[in-house]
Amino acid sequence: MINSPESESTPAAPARAPLRFDVLTLFPELFAPFVEAGITRRAYASGQIVLKLWNPRDYAEGNYRRVDDRPFGGGPGMVMLAEPLARCLAAVQADRADDDPAPVVLFSPIGAPLNHAAVEHWSAGQGAILICGRYEGIDQRFIDAHVTHQISLGDFVLSGGEIAALALLDAVARLQPGVLNDEGSHLEDSFNPAVDGLLDCPHYTRPEEWQGQRVPPELLSGHHAQIERWRRDQRLALTARHRPELIAAARAAGRLNRADEAVLAKAGAAGL
Repeated sequence: MINSPESESTPAAPARAPLRFDVLTLFPELFAPFVEAGITRRAYASGQIVLKLWNPRDYAEGNYRRVDDRPFGGGPGMVMLAEPLARCLAAVQADRADDDPAPVVLFSPIGAPLNHAAVEHWSAGQGAILICGRYEGIDQRFIDAHVTHQISLGDFVLSGGEIAALALLDAVARLQPGVLNDEGSHLEDSFNPAVDGLLDCPHYTRPEEWQGQRVPPELLSGHHAQIERWRRDQRLALTARHRPELIAAARAAGRLNRADEAVLAKAGAAGL
């Protein structure tokens, strides 16, 4: 469910308390298509996730509702003002009225990289208040006073935090019960503890032969154990080739058995 701060509608009561995410953004219109299309829309339509959008410009002063200004010390670009953000955040916190204050998350290059374990953490919590920066950044005094967590999508720069917020919301939404057609399908995703943190295996569908390439015979065998062994072997080989640090982590955690090590040895990845 997506609401503006003025909306009076309430989500249908799900089995567990809904996750509530409040997003402070200068571009709330970017979020509407996301919650109205695709599989993850089910999480919002069912009320499992409540999304509320807040525009700091609505809390700025003056005829122009200014939300940015030039940086002290000079340099290119503009910096988001602390005061409109602080007023907007105060309105969010008053609207939430949480017994335990909700985490305030800023998407930032200095944040911890978003990974599967972090997504599981956020999907099991109460939700959060997401701050989407723009321009050259946000006045550091607001960050020091109010931000409790920082998250990064990787070592690159976006024009704003909205895409990062959408990435977190999508990853959290697909972990909610009933959102995916097969509730267990996310357990076989890359990085999931159910597959020992490895990469996912290759997937095939009809036809059995396409442009001279056939589906691996193991997948056509109808033999469940053989199919699962093939998938495990593929996960191991792909992970060793592309993300060897995940193999090392799985080995350190005692998640690799003798058959796994034999596969890795054959692939030239023993002892990674």
